[in-house]
Amino acid sequence: MSTNEKEKHSYAEQLRALQVGLSALQRQIIADGRKLLIIFEGRDAAGKDGTIKRIVKHLSPRETRVVALGPPSDHDRRSWYFQRWTSHLPAAGEIVLFNRSWYNRAGVERVMGYCTDAEYEEFMATVPMFEQLLAHCGITLVKYYLDISKSEQKKRLAARRKDPLKQWKISPVDDEATKRWDAYSTARNEMLARTHSIAAPWTVVRADDKHHTRLSLISDLLSRLGEASHADHGLPDPNAVFLYDNAALGQGLIAP
Repeated sequence: MSTNEKEKHSYAEQLRALQVGLSALQRQIIADGRKLLIIFEGRDAAGKDGTIKRIVKHLSPRETRVVALGPPSDHDRRSWYFQRWTSHLPAAGEIVLFNRSWYNRAGVERVMGYCTDAEYEEFMATVPMFEQLLAHCGITLVKYYLDISKSEQKKRLAARRKDPLKQWKISPVDDEATKRWDAYSTARNEMLARTHSIAAPWTVVRADDKHHTRLSLISDLLSRLGEASHADHGLPDPNAVFLYDNAALGQGLIAP
């Protein structure tokens, strides 16, 4: 067996063990009537789709939902900003995963000029209160930011354009992703700093290595939510997944 084959085999074994843990966690969530909401944010091509796919692969489709909303309609734009997401929040016993979320306003809308300065500031001021309300009403909210380097993003976007099976992932915004790298970095830093709270903290995941990203994130999720047999699955790599801290920027743990 070649080194590459050994690595793939090891990854598959570790992933399966973690997916068994996720199944056990879901059984406990259903039994306890818990409401779990997991938010995935990150730059284009950061690996959100692939990570979510591995998380939900063996979960019950009746109690698991993945929400990936498209651009807001005219009605959405005239409504309370959070309104389009509230109907997708988890009920008792459910796990809901948001592939991007209300944080669009702090990221792509901010950078691309899709919202006004006033709308942006209103969002940044109210989202901590909104998330505190969710927590007060019994929703467990876990927020992940998948962080990649500029070189890795360029490589993944180039591969995406060449792959006929990934054409659905291509959008006009992709063309701006690397061109506006610095603007997205500024928006990311502001978002993490202003919306990291006790009720809804941000967890940063270093995502240049797809396999390591998935294993580290799922391990962190199991550890964070207290899955009973988590000791069998290993602990998350603290160099790959960690609670946001402003010092991480200066230490180079978050891409500049």
